[in-house]
Amino acid sequence: MSPAEQRELAERVAREAATLLLEAFGGPAVEVQSKSTPTDLVSAADKAAEELIVSRISAARPGDGFLGEEGADEAGSSGLRWIVDPLDGTANFLFGIPQWAVSIAVEDADGVIAGVVYDPPRGELWAAECDGPATLDGRPVRGSRREELATTLVATGFGYDAEVRRVQAATVAALLPEVRDIRRFGAAALDLAWCAAGRFDAYYERGVHRWDIAAGALICERAGLVVEPLAAAPPQGDGLLVAPPALIDPLRARVA
Repeated sequence: MSPAEQRELAERVAREAATLLLEAFGGPAVEVQSKSTPTDLVSAADKAAEELIVSRISAARPGDGFLGEEGADEAGSSGLRWIVDPLDGTANFLFGIPQWAVSIAVEDADGVIAGVVYDPPRGELWAAECDGPATLDGRPVRGSRREELATTLVATGFGYDAEVRRVQAATVAALLPEVRDIRRFGAAALDLAWCAAGRFDAYYERGVHRWDIAAGALICERAGLVVEPLAAAPPQGDGLLVAPPALIDPLRARVA
């Protein structure tokens, strides 16, 4: 199966999951549970969407493995693994805020081969293959080429643990006077996709998980941005920094 065929499968399944999610969006927040902390929410919609994604891909690719936010964890036998965030931006979804997405990526031993981020409220589909351009609805996109920190629009996100948030707040407070502005919209996959098209210039966040960033990071790379891991800085976990080439060093110095 080629990267293009893997991307096409991810696109079809993401759109199907989005139909399920859109039916639930804006309705009562029923069957809502907490995960790691009282502010880390999961709904029945998350779980149903992941079950749909895993079942559809398993039917097409029975030997592949899975890693999903809502519990899918299978090694598989083919050497390929699908990394699934069925609903990135759950809090937004539950509060009726149209900033959430379905993220699906597939990787082999060398890294991510293809990735898709689908934005159901806007009907925008972001995608990339490891040997092709980043696209929005099939049209190539490029990331920012900004060179001045002072005019940079930076996206970020915050963890759910109170102690982590205190540290993250200090980082934001120090960075804010040095950039154009900071945005926090609550869906890492969309933050990355928007960086790929230049809606944001850069993005950083610690405490993200593999399923949050696998597809979006590939899309940013193929859009010409620099994508770097951020090492854990307790109490914060590992993270990611994405920026144009000219800004990667100054931003790293301020958030690493």
